[in-house]
Amino acid sequence: MTTHDVRDTRGRPLRDLRISLTDRCNFRCVYCMPRDEFGPDHAFLPSDRLLTFDEIERVTRIAMQLGVRKVRLTGGEPLLRSGVESLIATLKGLDGLEVAMTTNGALLAARAEGLARAGLDRVTVSLDSTDPEVFRRMSDTRVPVGRVLDGIDAAADTGLGPVKVNVVVRAGVNESSVLALAERFRHSSVTVRFIEYMDVGSTNGWDGEQVVRADQITATIAAAHPLEVLPPRYEGEVARRYQYVDGGGEIGVIGSVTTPFCGDCTRARLSADGQVYSCLFATAGTDLRTLMRSGADDDVVTETLRRLWTRRDDRYSELRSGPGEAPAGKRVEMSFIGG
Repeated sequence: MTTHDVRDTRGRPLRDLRISLTDRCNFRCVYCMPRDEFGPDHAFLPSDRLLTFDEIERVTRIAMQLGVRKVRLTGGEPLLRSGVESLIATLKGLDGLEVAMTTNGALLAARAEGLARAGLDRVTVSLDSTDPEVFRRMSDTRVPVGRVLDGIDAAADTGLGPVKVNVVVRAGVNESSVLALAERFRHSSVTVRFIEYMDVGSTNGWDGEQVVRADQITATIAAAHPLEVLPPRYEGEVARRYQYVDGGGEIGVIGSVTTPFCGDCTRARLSADGQVYSCLFATAGTDLRTLMRSGADDDVVTETLRRLWTRRDDRYSELRSGPGEAPAGKRVEMSFIGG
């Protein structure tokens, strides 16, 4: 495969493609799919508007020609999409592609072995507390937290690692769970990554007063278990890495509000209905589904993606954190493009 390294207006290459398989989820996390906005009457995408697995493979193959080397399957909840194992096997047939997944973990224990057999490289599980009541408040689900923990253990046991656990931290909601989560996975192969609460989408009622800063998170953990900084593994890594001084493993902290990482962002996002977004905080996407279904050949799709990326100048988090106001407009929901 011939690769043409494309870069945007700020010199950032295209390396990562996040692929949403569905806009549906079996949780109603208050910072992502609040129930009052995504209730029983919410109009989710009909099946004929979802990209088929063949179309996803086609977009991925074309994106690889422009520099993509890793895809992350997301949602909604990706394990709600029937036959996801077959898609993983197809994508792993593309030479040199890393395939990862982010899931809420509710279905993971029963599926981990099949995902590993299909070729999935790694899995990340969203888990905001190990306390049953706090977990219920954050995820707004009847699924017990123990089922998610079982999924994490199953993923680690089947080699879908290193498994990462993503924790969105909100002041007054689950900040008291930070140390407990860190300690739950100390001296294990699982890496916990703590994420500042972000203003993704337009429905989660984001309030900057609810942001627990990255330095506060690390201070909380370091007070009990001293930490030292680790270097990033690769260009564009979003989490700042720390290891326990006593050898108890490592954690990550994603300070996307207080320390934006727009400058080396290498990610594009493909929604379940085939829209490509060049930023997590985008207000509009580029429609590849209609393009492909109208008969466009690979050259046309490739040029559309290339043009989108080379014109890209997104830096929402930097603008939000600067002296001016953040860009206005109704932003795409995180549940639609997988975070």
